[in-house]
Formats: sequence, C-alpha cells, structure tokens
Amino acid sequence: MKIKVAFICVHNSCRSQMAEAIGNMVASEVFQCYSAGTKLKSKINQDAVLAIEKLYGINMNHLQYPKLLEELPLVDIIITMGCNVECPYIPSKYQEDWGLEDPTGAPLEEFFKVAKTIEEKVLDLKRRVETEELML
Repeated sequence: MKIKVAFICVHNSCRSQMAEAIGNMVASEVFQCYSAGTKLKSKINQDAVLAIEKLYGINMNHLQYPKLLEELPLVDIIITMGCNVECPYIPSKYQEDWGLEDPTGAPLEEFFKVAKTIEEKVLDLKRRVETEELML
C-alpha cells in the first residue's frame, strides 16, 4: 500500500494545491498526494494554475478542487505549507512544516519560484521515504 501524503494550508487554493499536483507528478510511484485546508476558497488560485500548467503541463482545474481537512483520508505524512497560523491536529505518523511564503498577489515569477521550491522539497521527501530515512 502506498504512503499517503497530505499538503495543508489555510485555504487550499495555492501552495497545497501546487504541492499535490507536483507530488503526484514526480513521486506517484512512492506516495499518493492530497491537499486540504482549514477554510475553503471557491476555486484554486488561477495564477497557481497557470504556473503549474506552464512549468509541468498539468491543468489543476481539471484534476483538483479545494477541499477541507475533513475530506482527507487517513494519511501517513502531513506537510504544512507555512500558514503562519496554528494548524489543527491531524493524525499522522510524521509531520513537518515547509514554511513557504504565499505568492498570492505577487507576479507570476513568484509562483514559478514557489513551484520549483515545492518540487525540490517533494523530491527530497520522496528520497527520504525511499531510503527509509523517515521511519514510518
């Protein structure tokens, strides 16, 4: 059974959605990715959608939608994006915070930078899971 990873931020409209898309693209053979938030926006941030489509050819509008924490399955790993708020407790075997700044309202180049940082962090997480550096 694949490990389940959930990416969490407040509105589940930008960074966590980007991480879900990138994670499912670069690490799907190791873990299954989800995203969720503590509050909902009506749709995914369209600058995030544009950045992910330009960089990776993934249309998040067709594959994903904003979700609340209650909609997550039981997960093994929780990654918080850096919400600057107290995150609720979610049962998991491992949790870490990536401390990423929200690019909402910034130029598209900032979305590209955040996406590339997320990709690096997802690949590092994948490596740590594969090498059992993370004991789950």
